[in-house]
Amino acid sequence: MSNQPGRTNQNERARPGRTNPIWLDGSDMPDFPELEGEIDAEVCVVGAGIAGMTSAYLLAREGVRVVVLDHGPVGGGETGRTTAHLSNAIDEGIRLIEKMHGEAGARVAVESHGAAIDRIEAIVKEEEIDCDFTRLDGYLLLAPGDSPEVLSEELEAAHRAGLKEVEWATSPLEASGDRVSLRFPRQAQFHPLRFLRGLARAIERDGGRVFTHSHVNELRDGSPVMLSTTGRARVRAERVVVATNSPIVDVIALHTKQAAYRTFVVGLEVPEGSVPQALYWDTGDPYHYVRLAHPAPGAESVESASGGSSVLIVGGGDHKTGQADDGEARFDHLEVWARKLFPSVRRLTHRWSGQVLEPVDGVAFIGPSPGSKNIYVITGDSGQGMTHGVLGAMILTDLIRGRDNPWADFYAPTRTTLAPHSGIEWLKENVNVAYQYVDHVRGEAEATLDDMPLHAGVVVRRDGKQIAVYRDGTGSCHEMSALCTHMMCVVQWNSTEGSWDCPCHGSRFDPYGKVLNAPAVQELEPVAEQAEVAGE
Repeated sequence: MSNQPGRTNQNERARPGRTNPIWLDGSDMPDFPELEGEIDAEVCVVGAGIAGMTSAYLLAREGVRVVVLDHGPVGGGETGRTTAHLSNAIDEGIRLIEKMHGEAGARVAVESHGAAIDRIEAIVKEEEIDCDFTRLDGYLLLAPGDSPEVLSEELEAAHRAGLKEVEWATSPLEASGDRVSLRFPRQAQFHPLRFLRGLARAIERDGGRVFTHSHVNELRDGSPVMLSTTGRARVRAERVVVATNSPIVDVIALHTKQAAYRTFVVGLEVPEGSVPQALYWDTGDPYHYVRLAHPAPGAESVESASGGSSVLIVGGGDHKTGQADDGEARFDHLEVWARKLFPSVRRLTHRWSGQVLEPVDGVAFIGPSPGSKNIYVITGDSGQGMTHGVLGAMILTDLIRGRDNPWADFYAPTRTTLAPHSGIEWLKENVNVAYQYVDHVRGEAEATLDDMPLHAGVVVRRDGKQIAVYRDGTGSCHEMSALCTHMMCVVQWNSTEGSWDCPCHGSRFDPYGKVLNAPAVQELEPVAEQAEVAGE
């Protein structure tokens, strides 16, 4: 028996805790080879989600020699776990962006997100991508207990930012009665993985190359920038775009300015036409976000549904990554909330969680990585990863091609984030991180492993060290250091997704210690000896 991180037992395919994003139903994503040997590129893109693939697409369209690397399949990261809202109704609230960045900043935020939606629509038409792109209205609903003044302030801020068509409206949802809301016209939605499938086809057509299952474990700045993978392949690139959600190129600078959160989603079957087709959000904290999708033909999870059904996608229930393990309760909350507001709900079809990065000043980081001229980052999605990813690709394409971009300064990673009203948030998040290290010093007493259930993990203290122990489906226990390889914070077990999550900066690892989410790039260190527990 082996305790090598990443060596997955075949029984793990059926282990509880792995969730099922609706986009995986019948997505039929293309397969790409692992990178071998050495290769040269003008631009190497690390990350094959929407930010990386759109960057590669736009650059390849301009004749740039592009190579894309990802440690999993295309769309296998957070893009496959989004709810795929496309909106310029800013996640943090336009009024909050205006408070932190002024009227000019709020105008840039809504203008850039609107332009990203327009670019997605243009790409879909030009490349004839079948991804269910749809323009529709969005409604901001008042959460119970909130003052209507919240909506009044948001409406005024939206108008000052240039969204003159935003208006008061009666909620289109019957169960909400005549509750007032704000209507945001010309929002959109799509199927994110089908969109990436179309981009992948176009990238290859235009001379770009995509390599999957190619984990970058070293990136050295310079001219050229050098990248290495765990498979000992190498890339020499004039420029590098790091599109790994949380950047792998920076140890501290950006990670003190943003925080990782888990967000939860349920899919619920509803009769076709029972819920008006729109995007919905509320003013709660954490807020709820809702849209509709059609199940894939023949999808296993909905094949027993009666004819003429849709899937209501409901998200919310956020918590700091690695700082709670109550996913079941959060899924239940979302379902209960949805059944009250949408009485036509029939049954649960999907559950999943994803990871978002919240910058302390509400604005993403897009541009040259601090201290580098040749490495660029796209990070800090703040719950709007689809539009942030695309507008990030638009900005970086201009910068790499030597063109000015009207939004570049606003999103620059080197900007000072201790602006008015953001300093308190910065202090709160970094005090929270510091507390995780205090907890690490205190440690835990070693637990008894005999009663540990299958497919479960626990962190124990042994000989002054923190050990992450995972018990697989055969009863064997796999032991590794519990210290995150990014900045040595103690990881915590996530029973919902079956992963080790870092409560400091959001790195995540599979049960055997293999990296799932940046900023970590190295696996959890295996413990020399492996404990074995009798199977059941």
